[in-house]
Amino acid sequence: MNAPNPNMAPDADLIIYPEAATAGEPQVGRAQNFSVEWINHAQPRTAESPHELLLLLPGAGARIEHGSSTTEAPGRSLCIIPAGRCTITLHEPALGILIASTRNDLRASDYLNARAHDPRIVPSTPAFRLRAGARGVRVVSIDDVSAPPDNPRLKMFQTDTLSINWVEYDGPRDRTKLSPHSHADFEQGSLAIEGHFIHHLRTPWGTNANLWRDDEHRPAPPHSLLVIPPGLIHTTEGVGAGYHLLIDIFSPPRRDFIAKGWVSNSADYEDPSRPAP
Repeated sequence: MNAPNPNMAPDADLIIYPEAATAGEPQVGRAQNFSVEWINHAQPRTAESPHELLLLLPGAGARIEHGSSTTEAPGRSLCIIPAGRCTITLHEPALGILIASTRNDLRASDYLNARAHDPRIVPSTPAFRLRAGARGVRVVSIDDVSAPPDNPRLKMFQTDTLSINWVEYDGPRDRTKLSPHSHADFEQGSLAIEGHFIHHLRTPWGTNANLWRDDEHRPAPPHSLLVIPPGLIHTTEGVGAGYHLLIDIFSPPRRDFIAKGWVSNSADYEDPSRPAP
């Protein structure tokens, strides 16, 4: 396929997860380098990946079976699950979100959307190397992690092939402090879990004015995922009263944020682009 026209960035893809689905029926949105499965029932859900999986539990807890081990994880936690096959059972019909860079157990028809290959996007591998001592399912309480003093909106975590930012606040976001930006060689996923949002999107102007686009301001309800391609200027605004929870997703992990000390568990990993000690 031809490379994308640099003056005409691919569209951002807004995926809205169904309010209800048959137990066991996959609800998975995808980007080029990651997928996001929405689990909202208490039936066991099996997943398999050659890389670590990231399970978010914003409400109720879950039981995670991996190999011969069983781990009980509380609500308001995230779980890093080793590569291989696992079974997840929510403690009640609440909500679990399973993020992966690769899923061996899903077919193309299991995804809610399709994405054309974009050659600008760097691959998610080689994977980061897990340091000795960090083994098995690791459970992290969100409330035990503090945002860095120089960036209070960040609660960042990584796996071997992913990184996320857990963003939560009450009431609308301050419109005088939005953060429009773009990425040259990777996608961003913005997963709205609680609260309503507006995704503000701007396509950079090129030399051909016939290809210019108007800005977009896309409303995003809870239970939606926006996949943002490289080159598209974007920022997300929580609107209305009440609690807002938004998860930003990246693959590969954000090396720039790791270098700044913003990824809370980065000490568990070694960067494959650097020689091992």
